[in-house]
Amino acid sequence: MSLLHALVARDDTILAECDKKAGQYSNACQAILQKIPPNDSKLTYAADQILIHYQKKDGVTALVVAEDTAGRRMPFSFLAELHRRFTSTFNLNEIADAPAFGLNSFEKTIAQLMQQYEENPPQDAIKAAQAELAATKDVMVKSIDAVLSRGERIEILVDRTDEMSQQARAFRKRATVLRRKMWYRNAKVLVAVGFSALLLMYLLLASACGIGLNHCRS
Repeated sequence: MSLLHALVARDDTILAECDKKAGQYSNACQAILQKIPPNDSKLTYAADQILIHYQKKDGVTALVVAEDTAGRRMPFSFLAELHRRFTSTFNLNEIADAPAFGLNSFEKTIAQLMQQYEENPPQDAIKAAQAELAATKDVMVKSIDAVLSRGERIEILVDRTDEMSQQARAFRKRATVLRRKMWYRNAKVLVAVGFSALLLMYLLLASACGIGLNHCRS
């Protein structure tokens, strides 16, 4: 799942959104929207192992949060198609007059595009995005620290920390189960060795004293 969160906004007003991470990146996205200049632009913000890309054109901003493993060509190709689909679906008046999340009927389309670009992105669109990125010098990469406060940055890291904690708990649980299995196995081995030693001792005594050990008693 390389595309985590995508939205379309008018200035800093989110009109439609698809969030796969239950609000984890909402504050970061809102902070970035407030920093986007009024002119057409493209930019990438980097934070740990995620990249937040946006493309603003004709007053409409398409933004996506992606894992850094997705690179930049695929996310920007996704943003171009997202922008095109959105502006084809809604006219200028609808976009200008819509309140926050007023066009969220578009969420299903965003989700479908995210899935398409994760699983099988159109190669022509990827090549077009590659050529445009190569030719456009103002598509920069900035640290997300430039727009986020420390508290907001911590919120971005919370999910990753929770995930690591869950992994640690799962590891401890597996280790406990393994220790119990090893203890039971060792106990069985000790019981078997003890029984074998007693049996061997009995056989040695029986060979010298008889089965009932009567001869040794006399």
